[in-house]
Amino acid sequence: MPSMTVVVTGAGPTGLALACGLRAAGAAVRVLDKAAGPAVTSRALGLQPRGAEVLDRLGALGDLPERSVPIAHVHTYVDGRQLARLPVGQRTKLVTRPGLLMSQSEVETRLRDRLAVLGVQVEWGRELLDVRQEENEVVLRLGDGEERAAWLVGCDGAHSRVRKAAGIGFPGVPVVERFLLADVTARLPLPRDSVAVWLRGNAMLGVFPLPGEDVWRLMAPAPAGSGEEPVPVLTELLVKEAGVSPDAVREVLWTSTFRIHRRLASSYREGRTLLAGDAAHIHSPFGGQGMNTGLGDAENLAWKLALVADGRAEDGLLDTYEEERRPVAREVLASTSAMTGVVLGQTALARSLRDHVFVPLLNHPSVQRRLWEKSSQLTLTYRRGPLGAGRPFRGSGPVPGDRVPDRPCIRQDGTSTRLYAELRTRWALLAPAAVGAEHEVVARRYLGADGVAALTAAGRWGHVMLVRPDGHLAWHGTSPESLGRALERILSRGSGSTRSDRPEATGP
Repeated sequence: MPSMTVVVTGAGPTGLALACGLRAAGAAVRVLDKAAGPAVTSRALGLQPRGAEVLDRLGALGDLPERSVPIAHVHTYVDGRQLARLPVGQRTKLVTRPGLLMSQSEVETRLRDRLAVLGVQVEWGRELLDVRQEENEVVLRLGDGEERAAWLVGCDGAHSRVRKAAGIGFPGVPVVERFLLADVTARLPLPRDSVAVWLRGNAMLGVFPLPGEDVWRLMAPAPAGSGEEPVPVLTELLVKEAGVSPDAVREVLWTSTFRIHRRLASSYREGRTLLAGDAAHIHSPFGGQGMNTGLGDAENLAWKLALVADGRAEDGLLDTYEEERRPVAREVLASTSAMTGVVLGQTALARSLRDHVFVPLLNHPSVQRRLWEKSSQLTLTYRRGPLGAGRPFRGSGPVPGDRVPDRPCIRQDGTSTRLYAELRTRWALLAPAAVGAEHEVVARRYLGADGVAALTAAGRWGHVMLVRPDGHLAWHGTSPESLGRALERILSRGSGSTRSDRPEATGP
């Protein structure tokens, strides 16, 4: 194994996305997974708009939008009566693409396809047994011998062996003792463009349409004293709430029983070992944030680790990964735990507030818009992080750390493109007129000749923007010297401000 290789353990969405980002940026990467082959069960459901953006920037979105189930509404019933009809997927000023409801296995397939195009195949049946860190490398003990790598990233789930070997704590608490899932084929009197949720006391049932004829996901917390097999419990709830016959469920495709925990790794890095996805944080599935948060981890880490592995950045840049992403996970843990508490109504007071206050509020357009924009993950900003502006901005455009929306652009040769299509693990210099040669020279001096796309986009702003590979603003201003200083700060341990030399400039 080459000494500068990055090894990723875990071929789930997080590990595959990280490997795609690293390899596309030119890093040597291997992906190891202890399983014999790819999973075919659905597991996590769907992509929030930000998750779809990540796959788009990685070149792995493919035909997933066409293969997904379009969801228009979430219908919420309390004691058998519909109290809320929440529209989802509607365009807002912020959210311009819908969420996508599909199985996790579909996402993994597209990521594996993209990784194969980049020349990397997952190494199945490679179980990691232990890790030993040395000064300039990591020694991996596998079932068939030892191998060495420059960096190791654990994307190996909630029971991460990488995290345990690194001695990183994983404090937290259980949220739900036992949760039941089943994917079934059934003829149900429910619209295929909607999710249905029934609430009755401390009982809850959720029903989600999945791709395929009459395929549905059933989910519920296990009632006290119920058996170990999920299907009878879920079928009983379905009969009671949806009014179907007991034989409505024709085939069981997959089941799972698990305990919902809220846990956050005490650190995302120990020397040359890093964590991402469920290895770093786990939380309630309510809100559909898990897979999407892991994809965000992967994209954030990929461009930083690629620069470090290439020798263009000092390894202190990797500390900014935790500083930017751990607060995101902390907020997701808090919000999903709060949502779980509200939905499940674990006390009489909580149930009363849920049934008479929170559920009826879902009918208000302002509440609907805020919930949709929050769950989309597009409000996420790193402006308070080590690479951000660190302060509010009085203009209308983004500041360093903010997400830069996708937009039509023109390449230097005059051909049309999109910002996100050009990122693909590269950086982008974006200007309202032709990018000045001096800005391009400065950027490529630090990031490499192939590491920057120079683009023109229509806009009323008068400065140049440097956009990170993950779609967040790194710098904006007019001075090439200021651009150089910003890149020096980013690459030399990621410390210091990347504030613009024109803080009052109006953005696009």
